[in-house]
Amino acid sequence: MTRHTTAHYFLEALVESGIDYIFANLGTDHVSLIEELARWDSEGRRHPEVILCPHEVVAAHMAMGYASATGRGQAVFVHVDAGTANACMAIQNAFRYRLPVLLFAGRAPFALHGELPGGRDTYVHFVQENFDQGSIVRPYVKWEYTLPSGVVVKEAVARAAAFMHSDPPGPVYMMLPRETLAETWDEQAMPAYPAARYGSVKAGGIEPERAQAIADALMKADNPIAVTAYLGRSAEAVSVLERLALVCGIRVAEFNPITMNICQDSPCFAGADPAALIAGADLGLLIDIDVPFIPQMLKAADRLRWIQIDIDALKADIPMWGFATDLRIEGDSAVILRQVLELVVARADDTYLRKVRDRIASWQPTRKAAHARHTSAAAQKGSIGAINPAHLFARLQAHLSEHDIVVNEAVRNAPVLQQQLRRTRPMTYVGLAGGGLGFSGGMALGLKLANPSARVVQIVGDGAYHFAAPDSVYAVAQQYQLPILTVILDNNGWQAVKASVQRVYPDGAAQQTDSFLSRLCTGRQDEQRRLADIACAFGAHGERVDDPEALDAAIERCVAAVDGGRAAVLHVDITPL
Repeated sequence: MTRHTTAHYFLEALVESGIDYIFANLGTDHVSLIEELARWDSEGRRHPEVILCPHEVVAAHMAMGYASATGRGQAVFVHVDAGTANACMAIQNAFRYRLPVLLFAGRAPFALHGELPGGRDTYVHFVQENFDQGSIVRPYVKWEYTLPSGVVVKEAVARAAAFMHSDPPGPVYMMLPRETLAETWDEQAMPAYPAARYGSVKAGGIEPERAQAIADALMKADNPIAVTAYLGRSAEAVSVLERLALVCGIRVAEFNPITMNICQDSPCFAGADPAALIAGADLGLLIDIDVPFIPQMLKAADRLRWIQIDIDALKADIPMWGFATDLRIEGDSAVILRQVLELVVARADDTYLRKVRDRIASWQPTRKAAHARHTSAAAQKGSIGAINPAHLFARLQAHLSEHDIVVNEAVRNAPVLQQQLRRTRPMTYVGLAGGGLGFSGGMALGLKLANPSARVVQIVGDGAYHFAAPDSVYAVAQQYQLPILTVILDNNGWQAVKASVQRVYPDGAAQQTDSFLSRLCTGRQDEQRRLADIACAFGAHGERVDDPEALDAAIERCVAAVDGGRAAVLHVDITPL
């Protein structure tokens, strides 16, 4: 009779669920898993590759980056309540990104006197027990479970995987008590739960009547617009939207985009400001977007007829949403838009197509004017110690290809980045979906892991850089040979904090005294901020540039380092706070 621990069957369940990687920050609760992995290695048995991450925020964001590129959720192991708390910010981001992540945490042992294998044997096992560990991440996961016994471990993992991949995808959380992992079970008695039979539920299209209603509305409209943010999580959806926009003459804006949703060279691409489009529009589409505009800033949107198409139309996890729509449709936007496109193409006659061509041609002066504004902004280099971000992004664009992947955590400079760092291919842009800064380092690593031949560029503000556990980022980059390029925008603080105070109290005391509590550097001569040195400590190439005339050469050296297999960090002094 062959007996194995629950940890053994747990690893089998991960393999059967198609898990490629375990992003891990381990603790005393993982002893049975560590032992089982060592045994499997000694036997030459295949298991998910373990990527050790010195900080949980990097582990969880790496899993997100990998899922963003592949669509497949991976496992993250963290240590009881402490590791869960460290990972929570990343899990909030994963929830808002709608990215699948399997978060597994141990539970403090419950056996006190040696009654069971895995019981308490150290001080920390007493102080890490709590009444409700799951509450740390409960608002941000689709499913939560504590494994009660090894006999159900395969079914539990299969169900977790089904939840995380079902539309809309998202993170799930399972707690694994130490005694449960250490239990032994007769292999013949363990029930089999094939993961394929516990599969995920995918959204689809809609009935012909509603597809026809959307097609009718688009063909009757004289000036239809669309606003989107995360449609581009599917390359197919990008292709369909681009074709529909051309056939129907739809101007498409990306407001706080999370992905690249339409080629920026398309004549239908209309930038990032929906306000510029709404004034003259007679029909609006909200497609895969959580926040299409700020209501108090755009009262004119109320008069427009809106059709919403979204993988998550109700926004049930945002308590108050506040965007009125006349037709709300939940489903796969790629499928639904293709249904609508087929109906439009079947009905479009020469008169309609000519009208659309004329409409698209009429946008050309506006597009040219926008291009001229962006070019003019990029031409302003700035000065020593105050490089203009628009110029920096334009020079970076000159050194990148359309296949490179850009991770935008520029925060207040994010809109400027979108104007200058143009993306033309799906899956080459990642923006911020959630509320947790410090995401771009780990996500860049996960994207690089999933796309070994791609160049991955992380652009991050100096304030957000501190949140990202950068020492952990570059330790992982070195250990697992994942060279990424990081560009740090150093304006000496948190511009977003200052701007928020100015919006609410434009003439207040903080404005009058320039006291926003947002500076990270006082400017004293003895004060040093050598942020790139953190990466250099782990073998990366790092340098700082404060002169716009030296910018191109610095970018070239950093790109060469990354192409040669080393991570690189370019610390840029931009216009100060």
